[in-house]
Amino acid sequence: MSKRKSSPVSDNTNKRVKPAVEEDVEDENVSNSDQEDPLPNRQVPCADEVVSAGIVESITLKNFMCHSHLGPFTFGSNVNFVVGNNGSGKSAVLTALIVALGGNAHATNRGLSLKGFVKEGESSADVSITLRNKGKDAYKPEVYGPAIIVDLRITREGLRTYKLRSKSGQLVSTKKEELLSILDNFNIQVNNPVSVLTQEMSKYFLHSKGEGDKYKFFMKATQLEQMREDFTYIKTTKHITEDKVGQHSECLKDLKRKYLEKEDRYKNLASFDEMQTKLEELQKQMAWALVIEMEKELEPMKERLQSDRRSTEKYDEKVDEWKNKLEEAERKYRQIQEQLEGITQQVQELQPKCAELKTVAQRQNTLLKSSEVTVHRCKANLRDLEKDKVQLSSRINDLKLSISQTTGAESQAKTERMEQIQAELENMRQKSATLGQQIDQYEHACSRAKEEQGKMRREQEVLQRSIDANRRNLQTMESSRSNRLRRFGEHMPTLLNAIQEAHRRGQLKHKPRGPLGHLISLKDPELALSVEVCLKGQLQAFTCDNHEDERVLQGLMAKVFPTGRRPAIITSQFLPSVHDTRSRGVNHPEYPSVLQALEIEDPVVANCLIDQRGIESILLIKNRTEARRLMQGKNPPRNCNQAFSKEGDQIFNNRSYTAEQTRANYLSGDVEEEIRHLQREMENQKAQANRFQLQMKKLDEDVKQNDGLLRRTHIEQRTTKDKITKLQLELTDLQNVEESQSEDLSPLEEDLQEIVTKISSKRAEYEEARTKTAELKASYEKAEQEYKQHKEQINTVAEDADPIKEELSKADQEVMKCKHHKKHYEEKRSAHLRNIQTLQANLESKEQELQISVAKATEICPERLEVRRTARSLDSEINRLKVKITTQQEQQGDREEVVRQYNEALENYKNMAQQMKNLTSFIKSLSNVMNHRLQVYAELKKLLSARCKYYFDSMLAQRRYTGSMTFDHKNETLSISVQPGQGNKADLSDMRSLSGGERSFSTVCFVLSLWAITEAPFRCLDEFDVYMDMVNRRISMDMMLKVAAGQRFRQFIFLTPQSMSSLPESKNISILCLKDPDRGNNPQRSQDEDQ
Repeated sequence: MSKRKSSPVSDNTNKRVKPAVEEDVEDENVSNSDQEDPLPNRQVPCADEVVSAGIVESITLKNFMCHSHLGPFTFGSNVNFVVGNNGSGKSAVLTALIVALGGNAHATNRGLSLKGFVKEGESSADVSITLRNKGKDAYKPEVYGPAIIVDLRITREGLRTYKLRSKSGQLVSTKKEELLSILDNFNIQVNNPVSVLTQEMSKYFLHSKGEGDKYKFFMKATQLEQMREDFTYIKTTKHITEDKVGQHSECLKDLKRKYLEKEDRYKNLASFDEMQTKLEELQKQMAWALVIEMEKELEPMKERLQSDRRSTEKYDEKVDEWKNKLEEAERKYRQIQEQLEGITQQVQELQPKCAELKTVAQRQNTLLKSSEVTVHRCKANLRDLEKDKVQLSSRINDLKLSISQTTGAESQAKTERMEQIQAELENMRQKSATLGQQIDQYEHACSRAKEEQGKMRREQEVLQRSIDANRRNLQTMESSRSNRLRRFGEHMPTLLNAIQEAHRRGQLKHKPRGPLGHLISLKDPELALSVEVCLKGQLQAFTCDNHEDERVLQGLMAKVFPTGRRPAIITSQFLPSVHDTRSRGVNHPEYPSVLQALEIEDPVVANCLIDQRGIESILLIKNRTEARRLMQGKNPPRNCNQAFSKEGDQIFNNRSYTAEQTRANYLSGDVEEEIRHLQREMENQKAQANRFQLQMKKLDEDVKQNDGLLRRTHIEQRTTKDKITKLQLELTDLQNVEESQSEDLSPLEEDLQEIVTKISSKRAEYEEARTKTAELKASYEKAEQEYKQHKEQINTVAEDADPIKEELSKADQEVMKCKHHKKHYEEKRSAHLRNIQTLQANLESKEQELQISVAKATEICPERLEVRRTARSLDSEINRLKVKITTQQEQQGDREEVVRQYNEALENYKNMAQQMKNLTSFIKSLSNVMNHRLQVYAELKKLLSARCKYYFDSMLAQRRYTGSMTFDHKNETLSISVQPGQGNKADLSDMRSLSGGERSFSTVCFVLSLWAITEAPFRCLDEFDVYMDMVNRRISMDMMLKVAAGQRFRQFIFLTPQSMSSLPESKNISILCLKDPDRGNNPQRSQDEDQ
């Protein structure tokens, strides 16, 4: 048990040691050989006292030490024997009792730390102990009831947690302080060897040779040692308090000095009040001085306003003057325009005749061309007929010659040759057909390969453009690691620096905002692609307040972006607040609009996107199916004209479009992830480009191969066709020769005559066509001449209109000049009127400020003061006075602070003086109490020593032993001498000379004597009879049972491996028999209670 120093010494003596001291005590060396046994004479408590609070009712172990489960063990209220062989769990029960009731691991002599009590392979160990909570010493019976359940859990890391429950199992507390209060209330001391004597402690005591150890054992068992430690702690505390009193004496002097200083400052507050009064007077004059100065400022403003109103008439005169000039210029312009319109009408009147003559000339030209075609055709026909005539004449002559030369043998050879030619023709025609099919196949293959090549080239171009775009995006992303602006273009930081510099120099009235994508952020990163697809090029755009700023910005962009595409510029007036879109914006309970999904700090940017894109009426719906269902259903959201899905799909009420873009380039949050994605995509695209190149190479080879085959097949086909033509001609010649031999030449001669007739007819037709062509040519030339003359007339009239057009242009320039001057003076008049309005507004604002200043001055000083001094001089004097007051405040503090510090110093001085007085009185009282308690402590130690000797001698007499117990409190030693059997006291010897059983019996007598002078709700002895023979064991057992019978209000728990079958039957004795466990199974136990 840890020391509880907060408990008074008197409480310790009354609570933990309750000796029944008799009045007459023998001296310390008196022998008790003739004394009667005092144990039977002890009064037995009544039945109500048997149910003493604090005894152990039951205990349960789980995964504790080497046991998976032990218990629950139910203990009797008086004597309990826990019997079992080694390893059955007796020591585990005792160890669990010590640890669960606050003892440390070292006190169990079973381990160095709590984590050693957790069974191997398990994460935690649990112990549950039920303590009786009945009787007058019950602890919070209204909370816990008749029993208190202490649940302990020990983790594998050695952590210990408690749960204190009531009899019904309800959790009451988890604090160890509550457990300590319970143990204090029941006087349970698991670290006290008299309350719980473990086997190792018993062995140590039996084999201990030092008298100092026995004395320490006695002191610890009777709690005299703890009382001494408490007295030492109180004495140390007293010395510390005396030191503090000495220190506080110095503090008291300092507090008194500070109190006197604060008192002096408190008395010096009179001059500070005078300065404060003067400051208030100056502030009143300052208030009315400001009013007077503002009244003086209003006079020139009123005069200037009247002057500007008078000068308005000059602007009106200028506007009227240029208005009249404009009307005169417009009248002159209309006159010239009417003159020009007359000439134009004359030209228009001549145009129909010119068009008619042009049509006639074109018609004559058409007839001429047709006639010339007829002439050429007749000439060609005549030439063909002449050629036919020559060929037919030659044919007739050849036939005549052939007839005269033909013989019979030649006719037979010609027949055989014709059959051979026909066979060769058939083969050649089949070969030609086959070659034609091959040509079709090769041409189809080449066409298909070229189409595939074209398709792949287009895909390759698209892929290359995508690779180039991704390369640019990758460079942009890598450069945006250090500057996010580079996402919107490599030159964007340079442009913004140029805009900043131009604005600093005053070249810009309002600083342009942009790029717009840099000035917005997403609330939900998943919507980055949908927002980017929605806003598109507007993410890189800039917005300007006016056109002059726009021109300046365009100049800056021209310098920064010398080539390539430039960001768009949106010109719109800057407003200080965001548009009110509540009436026209979409407001859906589940899905946000683009405006709601963005965080936009600058109202100018928000207004620009609202005006240009209508982001207040566009919904963002992550699921494209849900977006289509919502937008294209019967009741689309109000004020919503379109929606975008997470993938960038654009959905309207009656149609939808899929986004080409798959990743967000500007609004994505994780730059590194985007870089990795682009790198992976570029690697895939490069691999795809390599595959394209391999496929293109293969297609080129296929095209070359098919072209070569096609060329060879064409050559072979032409060769075959030439052979067919030759054979056909040869066959025709042979057939013609054979026919000429069998037929008459008269038909050929008739044909020749017919051709001669046709030649005559065609020659006549040719002459007639030539004559007609000459006539038509003359008619065409005449019509063309008339058309040119009429066209020349129109051109002459049109040339007369040129000077008039020049005059009209000058008149138009005069009109534009008048309009420009009129607009110029109108703008100047408008600017003048706006200046008047601004001046009027400033005047009204100043008058309002004057009224406010008058009101404030009236509050400060209700009566108007005529102040001749300027506000500046008053302000200077006020500042000097404030500095003086501040300096004095810094030296003294303000009035309230000085008063507060004075009262505080006085209070601190009084409190410290009172504390010193109280501490001095406390130290004096503590010294008196300690002197008295030390006397009582010495008497108690002497008394407990005498009682211990008395009970020890009485116990030894049970076996007719004699012995002595000598206490030396000065040297803190305890000497015990024992003589077995009846003998002379002079023959007494040290316990070390006794046998093991005799030494164990003597130890039992010593422990029982300590039991008699100390109190605890239960006592535990582990293997008390391990070194005893049967006789000593029986005598010791009888003694302990007799002691237990005389103390029915206490509980006794004895752990022994011996059989207890020889015990007498009694309802006050309970025996718990533990079976020898199997290490792999949960040990079983049986409980036999003697009736």
